[in-house]
Amino acid sequence: MVRIDRVTTRGGDGGETSLGDGTRIAKTDPRIAALGAVDEVNAVIGVLRTHTRHDADADAMLARIQNDLFDLGADLCVPGQNGDRLRMTEGPILRLEAEIEAMRALVPPLRSFVLPGGTDAAAHAHLARVVARRAERDTLAVEAVNPAAAIYLNRLSDHLFLLARLMNDCGAADIVWIPGANR
Repeated sequence: MVRIDRVTTRGGDGGETSLGDGTRIAKTDPRIAALGAVDEVNAVIGVLRTHTRHDADADAMLARIQNDLFDLGADLCVPGQNGDRLRMTEGPILRLEAEIEAMRALVPPLRSFVLPGGTDAAAHAHLARVVARRAERDTLAVEAVNPAAAIYLNRLSDHLFLLARLMNDCGAADIVWIPGANR
């Protein structure tokens, strides 16, 4: 179990931070950027959950995702593939894929790209989606990263896109891109 006695340690005042194995690295290291982006997508999903209080299924999906993201962060914060460390596995990826297919079946096929927006909930889901895409890019920039971490983030962005469409009245309130509309 995790125990945190102090929040302010002053250990990072010189521009370095500690990884889960005690290694000190620069706060500008790509691994820290990836950890920060994963933390950010988790926070945006926390905001999104303020819109799912009355939708038990969506809220439960998002709660599982938030926990997965902490697991992913635990994976990223310890370099290498030590067997005794928490690592992202195929299980959460397969769960996301199943949820993606279930949501896809509820929305009509797209005839154009969807612009972020619509309902407040959908707008927050789109924001979480783009932050997940950045977290994926940042994770791919980390040397010797667990491939499942980036795959999970890739599926997560697809998941959040479909969730946004559901939150837009199953796609009826989607705002579609009209190419060249303002020429």
